[in-house]
Amino acid sequence: MTLSSATIESPVGLLTLVASDVGLVAVLWEDDDPLRVRLGPLAPDDAHPVLMETMRQLRGYFAGEVTTFDLPLDMRGTDFQKSVWAALLAIPYGETRSYGAIAREIGRPGASRAVGAANGRNPLSIVAPCHRVVGTGGHLTGFAGGLEAKAALLALERRAGELPL
Repeated sequence: MTLSSATIESPVGLLTLVASDVGLVAVLWEDDDPLRVRLGPLAPDDAHPVLMETMRQLRGYFAGEVTTFDLPLDMRGTDFQKSVWAALLAIPYGETRSYGAIAREIGRPGASRAVGAANGRNPLSIVAPCHRVVGTGGHLTGFAGGLEAKAALLALERRAGELPL
């Protein structure tokens, strides 16, 4: 099955969005490792409704106006990975969690390393906010978009939280 794709410029680089007929499948980084998220053939389609809505919401996110994404998702992974990615979706905007906290949230308290591995394979960067997962003590750890992008996303969320209403 061919998936639809579109690209969007962002403050953290060029992002490739991928969707199926079900929902958003991936948000990929410009220099993403093709083995990190394995996808079949992609067909450019800037008019795909899920991709158009994802672009709209991402623009709002980068403008500090969108704090929660409301998109149909087509998560593709193991049951364990999907449980980790679902936990990512529950991390509030502007907050962070440790790998250990995510492991406890999914009922697998001894699985922080496995959570880290699943987090690293998260195909829905930014939308399923893996950038909000940090090491013990708040240290920035690996991120598919690079630590500079992770820091920029966290700073964006911090600044948006400081804006007056």
